[in-house]
Amino acid sequence: MPERADAARNRAKILTAAEELFASRGAAEVTMEDIARAAGVGRGTLYRRYPDRASIAVALLDEHEHRLQESLLRGDPPLGPGAPPAERLAAFYVAMVALLERHAHLVLGAEVGHSRFTTGAYGFWRSHVRVLAEAAGAADPDVLADVLLAPLAPELFLHQTSRGVSVERITASLRVLAGLL
Repeated sequence: MPERADAARNRAKILTAAEELFASRGAAEVTMEDIARAAGVGRGTLYRRYPDRASIAVALLDEHEHRLQESLLRGDPPLGPGAPPAERLAAFYVAMVALLERHAHLVLGAEVGHSRFTTGAYGFWRSHVRVLAEAAGAADPDVLADVLLAPLAPELFLHQTSRGVSVERITASLRVLAGLL
């Protein structure tokens, strides 16, 4: 069933308002009431579509993450298929740091606490990294996949960059980590 025109307008207003609020104040500082007020919609309208801030952040991130997922599946090496596992992991780290640099406020909103591990995107990243670990001959690729994703936690990225650690230093360190695969 196609989305009604008024529902599509409300969705667009909600997402625009949320993205602006998340970027200006940080996702943790934004309430659902703030989003409803900024979007000019009622709380019922907001909660009918989005039960919490994380679901709004997930919707905002979806397009950005989808592009990266396509590159991992069908793109050119080393990000896409055809390169050795360690090179693909290094390219993935570079791409994820770029995503965090542009959208950490959204990732943080989507990956609050344990919810990080239940998002569809995390499942996709985990599967990708697990396949790379397995291809590299890792003894326990299932455990290693989560360990290799841990440095990409948005809280860690924001903590490091707020302390003055450059994106280049973060990327260089992650390339070293990928080389150990």
